[in-house]
Amino acid sequence: MVDLVKMGEQAVKAKYDLQKMQEADKNNALSRIADLLVEREAEILEANKIDVTNAEAAGMAPGMVDRLRLNNERIAGMAEGLQQIITLPDPVGEVLDTFERPNGLKIIKKRVPIGVIGIFYESRPNVTADAFGLCFKSGNAVILKGGSDAIHSNIAITNTIRKALTACGCNPDVIQLIEDTNRETATAFMKMNQYVDLLIPRGGAGLIKAVLANSTIPVIETGTGNCHIYIDEYADLKKAIPIIINSKTQRIGVCNACESLVVHKNIKNEFLPMLDKALKEKKVTVHGDAETAAILTDCILANEEDYGKEYLDLILSIKTVSSLEEAIAHINHYNTKHSEAIITENQAHAERFLNEIDAACVYVNAATRFTDGFMFGFGAEIGISTQKIHARGPMGLKELTSYKYTIYGNGQIRE
Repeated sequence: MVDLVKMGEQAVKAKYDLQKMQEADKNNALSRIADLLVEREAEILEANKIDVTNAEAAGMAPGMVDRLRLNNERIAGMAEGLQQIITLPDPVGEVLDTFERPNGLKIIKKRVPIGVIGIFYESRPNVTADAFGLCFKSGNAVILKGGSDAIHSNIAITNTIRKALTACGCNPDVIQLIEDTNRETATAFMKMNQYVDLLIPRGGAGLIKAVLANSTIPVIETGTGNCHIYIDEYADLKKAIPIIINSKTQRIGVCNACESLVVHKNIKNEFLPMLDKALKEKKVTVHGDAETAAILTDCILANEEDYGKEYLDLILSIKTVSSLEEAIAHINHYNTKHSEAIITENQAHAERFLNEIDAACVYVNAATRFTDGFMFGFGAEIGISTQKIHARGPMGLKELTSYKYTIYGNGQIRE
């Protein structure tokens, strides 16, 4: 069994080593890691091939296999994510506020690293590089606990990163991977609050629920994505079709894919046949309410579970509504507070939707697929936070910092 205490001790030492590094030194290390990921592409892809083969043999759903699979483009994307982080300003040490008290004390509020961050994640081996890059630039050591389905890929990527760090004279323990994939080790790690300052779970509802239930470490919930698009009665229907198809089918196994449509009844007769043709071209199955099923002959009648489900598959639920108010109420009831969109040319409706929908990211006339740290210009992302305390939405460098007050005095004492 893995020695978690030793890993924790190594991470604590590494975080203090890392916090002494200058921005230029961190950027140089990130650049070397990005280059080495590309240089060792064949080795990483060979390891990934083992994971994909095992996943397909075990009957893993196609959407989940897509999350797991690496190729030349995705490895290049990991390297590009690190290169983009290099271009971003180091948040550590940023002065957030300065003020002076009547007694002469000068108080400065500035950004500091959180410390040691633990990350649970499933399937996506690219998270290994993404999470490291953001934690490293923001001054945090990271302990990673990936899923058993991606273990060979994660080991190959982690070893590449540690090799580059060592070559740059950095403490390689700023990144550690728990290679033991049994559940008991995962549960024990969740209780390492004497070493780990923050846990971030990235994965399905089961993983997130397990971490929230068992952790003695503070947790940022990166929730599942039951993302909706509402087709308003004032929508440009030609604009709506490509937005829906992109949101639903570009990548079906991601948390920002559209899983549910809400359609205003006044445009259903014109819009749904248009949509049906586009969805059939992409082999998307529709689960809809009775009014949708009356128009779309291949529609499966939806049940309560369909409206709250993250399919991660070529399946889409459709609900018809008679008003904007009903659409907002439906979405707020079933959504996972991730990403929601409205298609409309009515500015007043757009603003109401933006203001009243409870989600981390809310769009007007754009695909939900843009909820992504890379797309937001944050570089890679650590996850999409669906909670409201500390961080919300795509989590970049600043979201991986806290702050502290530094106080300068000249002999003051409290009376």
